[in-house]
Amino acid sequence: MIENNENLLEDFNYANSEAVKIKQTVEKLRQEIQKIIVGQDKLIDLTIIALFSGGHVLLEGVPGIAKTLAAKLMAQTLSVEFKRIQFTPDLMPSDVTGTTVYNAQQSKFEFNQGPIFANMVLIDEINRAPAKTQASLFEVMEEKQISVDGRTYKMSFPFMVLATQNPIEQEGTYKLPEAQLDRFLFRIVIDYPGLEEEKQILYRFKDDFKKRRIEEVQAVLNAAEIKECQDIIEKIHIKDELLDYIAEIIHSTRSHADLFLGASPRASLAIMQTSKACAAINGRDFVTPDDIRFVAFSVLNHRIILTPEREMEGLMIEDVIEEIISGIEVPR
Repeated sequence: MIENNENLLEDFNYANSEAVKIKQTVEKLRQEIQKIIVGQDKLIDLTIIALFSGGHVLLEGVPGIAKTLAAKLMAQTLSVEFKRIQFTPDLMPSDVTGTTVYNAQQSKFEFNQGPIFANMVLIDEINRAPAKTQASLFEVMEEKQISVDGRTYKMSFPFMVLATQNPIEQEGTYKLPEAQLDRFLFRIVIDYPGLEEEKQILYRFKDDFKKRRIEEVQAVLNAAEIKECQDIIEKIHIKDELLDYIAEIIHSTRSHADLFLGASPRASLAIMQTSKACAAINGRDFVTPDDIRFVAFSVLNHRIILTPEREMEGLMIEDVIEEIISGIEVPR
């Protein structure tokens, strides 16, 4: 019996040391990104959680609040291939995925990979491309592969899409279809900085108009280390009571009077996975209800739709999510 207890203690210490290792790694990532970005702690944490969960992120906010910069800095902290695609109304699907061309010298057709073939892809202004170009992302975001002319091309690990969109401007934009939105793990809404943060931005760049400090951001993680972190997070413990808690939250979105469309099972899996990552980046090897609440808003806010009547009344999705979560008893 004593030997069994010693083994349990050894396993517990090992699990804790792995979680602490992830926390230390996250601190390094934060330090590098915060060399440039002032504030936006939640944005940074959620993006790191998405990376460790193997998901994609939609960054939404008005122009000029560092959406694109935050995505580029995240890529800069990783030793992986990074590409950027500027979505425009005339962009074709083949401009994203690639195309087959005829090689006259070798008398055969060859596939030229598009810019989507990278480890981290920044899609800037994703809502400026039409529906057919949006559709070109469906397969690659869900299955991490591209099918062209009857052949399938796998993406290399890791593969993550960071997309930005401006919710205010409507001219020349196309609303993202629900199937596209559902493929994003998180929709992170970025707001203006506070007064003190605004001051810090001015102080930081008063002698650096060209933002040369961006070059100081160093890579701290490679693909193998990202895979190791993901494997550790998969083992993070989550109690059955918390799984039931997640299921109740998701089920409540499907029967809420103010909602036209509730969340899918993909949303419940997303909350489970990201709550594990949230626990790990905080140095714990177990999930708490606070981890679930932290990720739930960003998982759900683009997956549920208000009824037309409530939308016209100006009801906010965030208010409905808050009402749902607060109305469910928290497991002890």
